[in-house]
Amino acid sequence: MRQELQILYEDPDIIVCFKPHGLATQSHRISTPDLEHMILNHLAETEHSSSSHKHRSAPYLAVVHRLDQPVEGVLVFGKNPKAARELSSQISSGKMQKFYLAVTYGRPPAENGELEDYLKKDGKTNMSCAVKRDTPGSKKARLSYRVLEKTTDKISGKEKYLLQIHLETGRHHQIRVQMAHAGMPLAGDRKYGTDTGISAGTGGLALCAASLTFYHPFTKKEQTYETLPQSPAFDGFCTDKRVFAIHSTTCS
Repeated sequence: MRQELQILYEDPDIIVCFKPHGLATQSHRISTPDLEHMILNHLAETEHSSSSHKHRSAPYLAVVHRLDQPVEGVLVFGKNPKAARELSSQISSGKMQKFYLAVTYGRPPAENGELEDYLKKDGKTNMSCAVKRDTPGSKKARLSYRVLEKTTDKISGKEKYLLQIHLETGRHHQIRVQMAHAGMPLAGDRKYGTDTGISAGTGGLALCAASLTFYHPFTKKEQTYETLPQSPAFDGFCTDKRVFAIHSTTCS
């Protein structure tokens, strides 16, 4: 079944889209569909339909950040080199703010908390792990979380928690690794949650990049784009948009 491109915002310099879970952000395999080529096809079709372009060239698109294939959520892309450089600069300087929603069956130790670890990536297995601070090749990883809601899983009867996570650094598989290391593996995480002794549930990975805030490359205005999780992994929680908003904690 062909997936439709979900555009949240577009202008001549940037395009903001929702990436569904299961779709790669960028793939080097010709047979594997990815969001990058869906957007490139959209740009090509849009340019082709424009009568103002007599001499058309291949559309430009810069992938400035990514989401893992099982993760859903908001991504921004640059439509020209200058926009791409500016967006990349915001990522490296920490000006681009990212908030995620996640579900865990592990009981959080507090309603609000911070996690700081040192992570090291294994290129052979494409996995990361928490290591000691002085481990060669390790990088500091920081995130903060807030419990939004608690409910009972209808199938297992176990408690599960909806968390809002603010990513302060951008390490490989950071949220999944840190949460599992803290005894709160994400629901559906078969890669990092299986060795914790805590149920992973039966659905897909419960992780959504729900909010993205950045400054427009040219207007310099702050822009925020939010989305609701579409994955069944979030079933059972309040679906009112207010509970997923960054500054809201209740649903009425």
